[in-house]
Amino acid sequence: MVSSTVKTKSLCAAGVFLTAALVVVSLFVGKYPLSIRELLDGNELQWRVFLTLRASRTLVGVIGGFALGTAGFVYQTVFHNPLASPDIIGVSSGASAGAAAGILFLSGATAVTVSSFAGALLAVVIVLGLSSLDRNGKKGTIVLAGIAVHSLAQTALMCLKMTADPERQLASIEYWIMGSLSGISSYSIAGNILLCILCLGVLFPLHRQIILLSGEEGETRMLGVSVGKLRLFVLLTATLAVSAVVSLTGLISFVGLLAPHGARLMTKNNRPGTMLLGGLLGSCLLTGADILARSAAAAELPVSIFTSLLGAPFLIILIIRRKSI
Repeated sequence: MVSSTVKTKSLCAAGVFLTAALVVVSLFVGKYPLSIRELLDGNELQWRVFLTLRASRTLVGVIGGFALGTAGFVYQTVFHNPLASPDIIGVSSGASAGAAAGILFLSGATAVTVSSFAGALLAVVIVLGLSSLDRNGKKGTIVLAGIAVHSLAQTALMCLKMTADPERQLASIEYWIMGSLSGISSYSIAGNILLCILCLGVLFPLHRQIILLSGEEGETRMLGVSVGKLRLFVLLTATLAVSAVVSLTGLISFVGLLAPHGARLMTKNNRPGTMLLGGLLGSCLLTGADILARSAAAAELPVSIFTSLLGAPFLIILIIRRKSI
């Protein structure tokens, strides 16, 4: 127990150090070169780029990645499935359909952000509403409802794409679906970041209850836990955090799946430290992928390309190490 706790604390410390290092790199990597010397000299343009673009983008990478990793931990624990992700209850597909509707019928990045958030939230409310009709509160009911809502949202997305202008609107929809932090600035992130922090502030104190949800429902009820209500509340909170991120960045693949799974493989437990490590791995993945997305080519590339390229080998290494132990 002691050695496991020490190992988890060491891994979390390493995660904090790596996140801090990536933050420093992220603040100074981009098409417009920033200089510490010119910042210290008070160069107005340098400070404007630093505060408006780089700092806000880095903040979304760190907080957004942490929220995705933590939410992934919640999904995987509650559903007792290491492959669980935001897709399982329709948040990603709902956000996609909402963003597509915003691109087609509204104008401006803020409108698209609000529309995608509304789409994600609507999808999840429908899923949780359908699952609440099952008085037994079984996990499978939420999964089945999520699959149904995901299919409906994908159908709506296809219909919207068919009516989109191929040269402008369709390209914007496809680019949003691939995910990017390029449109982020200090003017657009405050509400989303605050919502992420609020949701995280709710989830971490509920860690013990979240772990109980992964056990047998009969035993959990014997401990005095209202399984159905607690599950709905925890999943809704985690989904709000994911919605706040994807409505800003577009769909980001792999982070919510890999980060908590990787943390669990490294610590081999489900304690609060593992949940924290999952969030830190999410921060490292999203921030590192964003650095590569804006520096690997002349034109900025979608972030999801790099979250997959960084994440898949890391997961393979962890699985191989686990098999060899």
